[in-house]
Amino acid sequence: MSTRKDLKPVKIAVVGVGSVGSTTAYTLLLSGMAADIILIDINKDKAVGEFMDLNHASPLSSEIQVRVGTYEDCADCAIVIVTGGANQKPGQSRMDLVSKNAKIMEDIIPQIAKNAPNTILLLATNPVDVLTLIAYKLSGFPPQRVIGSGTLLDSVRLRYNLGRYFDVSSGSVDAFIVGEHGDSEVAAWSLASIAGMRLADYCEQSGMKFDKAALHKIYEETRDAASNIIKRKGYTAYGIAEGLTYIVSAILKDEGALLTVSTVGEYYGIKDVALSVPAKVGRNGAHHVAKLLLQDEEIKEIQKSAESIKAACKKVGYD
Repeated sequence: MSTRKDLKPVKIAVVGVGSVGSTTAYTLLLSGMAADIILIDINKDKAVGEFMDLNHASPLSSEIQVRVGTYEDCADCAIVIVTGGANQKPGQSRMDLVSKNAKIMEDIIPQIAKNAPNTILLLATNPVDVLTLIAYKLSGFPPQRVIGSGTLLDSVRLRYNLGRYFDVSSGSVDAFIVGEHGDSEVAAWSLASIAGMRLADYCEQSGMKFDKAALHKIYEETRDAASNIIKRKGYTAYGIAEGLTYIVSAILKDEGALLTVSTVGEYYGIKDVALSVPAKVGRNGAHHVAKLLLQDEEIKEIQKSAESIKAACKKVGYD
């Protein structure tokens, strides 16, 4: 069992302690990576309730301090995780939230930037790509220090679904989603592999039929996963919380992990947009180190995805 003596004095703030924020705080608590976790929410009673519940779990996991704070407490935070905002409801797309959540970011981000000018911003609020661009512009931070959770979870879902279809461990599958975390996301099929073999080659070697229709159905299942979960239980939390904790780990441990997170940059000729391609994530943030060698059709699809994100940004005055 970890103790505070084992931990570096790293402080992390979670802004917004709804279902995603509170679950993320819990996964951070279990991870033992932070000595100090700050909970910030406009609903102070909710924050206090989560603080009490989390602290009752703390002695059973590790002696980590969890407390309710304000934006001033973001000072010296290694990472500030932003999950606050309106949640996607049944029948809504993530883009339907853009106007409301853009206004919320206009309140949150400047206060974080003022009090924690050297932190790394990690966003999960949807539409995450649009809000990553907005947070970048509002914060004045360099792009590598404004990271959206992007398509990390979508990529995990794709590997999970492919593992089930091919009856192998998802850990043996190398595949990812790029572009928007949303309806226009793109499966990079040309780069997907199992045990180092492209999917068509794996099928040939294992005696399976290479079924493009089945793969498209897997893509649709991956793309629509959040909507199908929300339809049944009202929200998603576990997958994204674990994904955020994974990103935090890559940053704090300076892993240089290649993760499909969302950052602002130029993608296939389209400038000033935030979307996901694999980026190297470490102590200094997220950096692009290689351009994906996608097929022409995939490049067109990711360009469409980028244009969809830019159109949503323009809608709220961030073009």
